[in-house]
This record gives sequence, C-alpha cells and structure tokens, in this order.
Amino acid sequence: LATDGVERVELVEPWRALEAAGADCDLVSLEAGEIRTFDHLDPADAWPVDRTVDEVKAGDYDGLLIPGGVANPDALRMDERAVALARSFLERDKPIAA
Repeated sequence: LATDGVERVELVEPWRALEAAGADCDLVSLEAGEIRTFDHLDPADAWPVDRTVDEVKAGDYDGLLIPGGVANPDALRMDERAVALARSFLERDKPIAA
C-alpha cells in the first residue's frame, strides 16, 4: 500500500524480497495510474498501480506492506480508505510490515 512520495528503496527492496520468496505482489494505491517514488527529496521511478484501495479487501491478500518515507505514510494515514484497509488486516490477524 503506497502512494506518491514513497521512499523508493522502502518499496523496491521489500517487493523484490517478497517476489524472491514466491509472493505475488500488487501495488495498491489511493488512485489508479502511477505513483512517484523518491530518493529522499529527489523524484525517482514511477510505479504502475495495480489496484486501488477501493478495489481490494484484506481477504484478497496474505499480508500488507506499507513502505516508508515521509510523504507516503503521512498521506495514507490521512485517507480513511487506506486506514480502513490496514485496520481490516489487523482485525483478521494478517501480518503488516511497515
């Protein structure tokens, strides 16, 4: 679960590790299209969004990764849909990595 401003390494490295372990990953975001990653304050790669928070539920996944940075978690915590999705993982005792 990420949005514009996510720290690139915080998204890319866990993603690679999950895929290497056999996981299928979706980039879920607040809006369709792409998100812009950052290297500290410098814009980095754009990543395509697979699904929006309105299209998913915790039952669709085994776990949730919320990558860091400053802007990403700040934007997510201000969005009721993102908070509700994260809460639903907690309520189902599914792992959340942040």
